[in-house]
Amino acid sequence: MRDTGWTSAGWRAEAVAWLDDALARRGVVRCGEVEQPRVRPWATVLCAETSAGRVWLKASGAETAFEAGLYLVLHEVVPESVLEPLAVDAERGWVVLPDGGASLGGVSGLGDALVAYARMQRRLMPHVDRLLAAGVADMRPEVLPRRLSEAVAVVGGGLPAEFADGIAARWVAEWAAELAASALPASLDHNDLHPDNVLTGPRFYDWGDSVVAHPFAAAMLPLSVIGDGLGEAAAVEAGERYLAEFTDFAPIGRLRRELALARRLGIVARTLTWARAAGAAPEFADAPRLTLLSLLDEPRP
Repeated sequence: MRDTGWTSAGWRAEAVAWLDDALARRGVVRCGEVEQPRVRPWATVLCAETSAGRVWLKASGAETAFEAGLYLVLHEVVPESVLEPLAVDAERGWVVLPDGGASLGGVSGLGDALVAYARMQRRLMPHVDRLLAAGVADMRPEVLPRRLSEAVAVVGGGLPAEFADGIAARWVAEWAAELAASALPASLDHNDLHPDNVLTGPRFYDWGDSVVAHPFAAAMLPLSVIGDGLGEAAAVEAGERYLAEFTDFAPIGRLRRELALARRLGIVARTLTWARAAGAAPEFADAPRLTLLSLLDEPRP
């Protein structure tokens, strides 16, 4: 595991001092010891009880440090959909958040959350330039052929002939060109939208994997989770409810086609996300390859 220094006494002292100062500027006092319940190769969290309730300090590694600054954009544009950041140090990738309460935890309610996410995406569409400026990775259709080359390079060996002879690249280029002509503007793809990342409300958090993409790429993971947990019919129904939020852009048949394309092309971004994790944690070493291989799954769009 990469040595981030997050467990060192020096780093903790610096983080706690910043936390206390940030709270004091809001007239809040820490009431208990600072705990560090989670340390991962890409981020760590500290938590403490305060006069205003429990708070959490999240510190992200260099690859996901953009999350801190992203919270400022999200809270300005879609405040009801995210936790309010109590303090942000975008340069260091630190953000202090209030306790958000319980997450969904299970599949029930994920379809409703996906509809709410669609409405949030629509409001974010005019702000894509701000999302990119905050450091969110660009995975819009027009750059996906290049991103596929990056994914193949980081995976390295163990890929079948379809990648070596360029068949997969041609598919991605064709699908990406079709999506690039879409009437739907790009928006924010959470890129890890599972029940544990959805708070009651719903509100969405843990944005470290997010990318700017065709909006429907965000439905890839939740629809798969719904299908696995509740059956394919439930996933189809959830997908139709999600698409209904966009029917002013195109006929439903066209939206279904774009959903199929975006779900398959979202594999490219997910591969690169896993590659980042695998670079920091050996237990994820084979996840990028397995994810990229799913690009070849039948049926193709």
